[in-house]
Amino acid sequence: MKTMQYKGYHAKIEFDADDRIFVGYILGIVDVISFHGESVAELEEAFHEAIDNYLESCAKLNQQPNKPYSGKLMLRLKPELHAAVAKSAELEGLSINRWVAGVLQSASHH
Repeated sequence: MKTMQYKGYHAKIEFDADDRIFVGYILGIVDVISFHGESVAELEEAFHEAIDNYLESCAKLNQQPNKPYSGKLMLRLKPELHAAVAKSAELEGLSINRWVAGVLQSASHH
C-alpha cells in the first residue's frame, strides 16, 4: 500500500467507485481526519489542507495534536524467543534492534 506524507503524517488512500473520488484517512493517530478529491492534485491539496486545519484547530483549542508514530516500539517476549532473536541477530552481525527492524520491514512489505 502506498501512502501520502505531509508534515510527518501519513495517509492511506482508497478509491470510492460509487462517488468516483479518492478518499484519504490519516494513519497512526487517535483523532479521525479524512479528506477527498477527484484527482491526485485535488487529493494532495485536500490532504495538506486537512493537516494544516487540524494543527491550527489544536493550537486554537490549546491542545496537543496527536503525533504520528514515534518510531519507538516496546515488545514483551518470552525469554526463549528473546534468546532466539538475539542469536539470529548476532549470526547476521546486527544489533537486535536492527535485526528486528529488518524483519518487520520485510514482513510489512515496505
